[in-house]
Amino acid sequence: MIKITTSKDKKVYFASDQHLGAPTAEQSLPREKKFVAWLDEVKKDAEVIFLLGDLFDFWFEYKTVVPKGFVRVLGKLAEIRDSGIPIYFFVGNHDLWMNDYFKNELNIPVYHKPEVFIINNKKVFIGHGDGLGPYDKGYKRMKKVFTFPLFQWMFRWLHPDLGVKLGQYMSVKNKMISGDEDFKFLGEEKEWLVQYCKRKLESNHYDYFVFGHRHLPLEITLKEDSKYINLGDWIAYFTYGELSENKFSLKKY
Repeated sequence: MIKITTSKDKKVYFASDQHLGAPTAEQSLPREKKFVAWLDEVKKDAEVIFLLGDLFDFWFEYKTVVPKGFVRVLGKLAEIRDSGIPIYFFVGNHDLWMNDYFKNELNIPVYHKPEVFIINNKKVFIGHGDGLGPYDKGYKRMKKVFTFPLFQWMFRWLHPDLGVKLGQYMSVKNKMISGDEDFKFLGEEKEWLVQYCKRKLESNHYDYFVFGHRHLPLEITLKEDSKYINLGDWIAYFTYGELSENKFSLKKY
């Protein structure tokens, strides 16, 4: 469990679901530039930056090859990390095939499961959010296949020009960016991440649950001293989380 204490006037930032590269590189570029501009602003007072997955709409690391593009955001992350600001990355369902590229090239640790951080003495449960809760059984089965070592080994034998193109096609074709349901609040009983958080609270206390994946910006009080936060996305909402002086705020860029 990592403990973070912010210095005076410093903040902790959270962002998720940029889906860079979708639906095309050309259409994604303005969003990438906007996200880089946000990174440029928050680096001025950031103690720590959390990226909660689906930074890329598709990502796969071959032994010596990574997908072409994203030079602006990768360069900006390298600059921020080299300046001494910690960055933590949680893989999403679109970039779950991330291995050691971020760790080796950018010195950014990569998490494949939710983790708990103590931030200014607040217990914060952090993850992308996919595959959690009582529903989405079809996706859970699919994720087991995609994360199975044999499947990844077989995919790696595809030439990168074919593998990356196939992955990008499947991602957009299956409407995994943002369906109509992502723009509707389903009610607490049907919001599966809310139900997941409530179950976690039965055995442990958490001040904040912070997730991405859902695409809809949400801030829901679970108990008097516990909240569920969904960060929204950088496709329709351009929202992010800011934790300062023990207060969590959802903001729009």
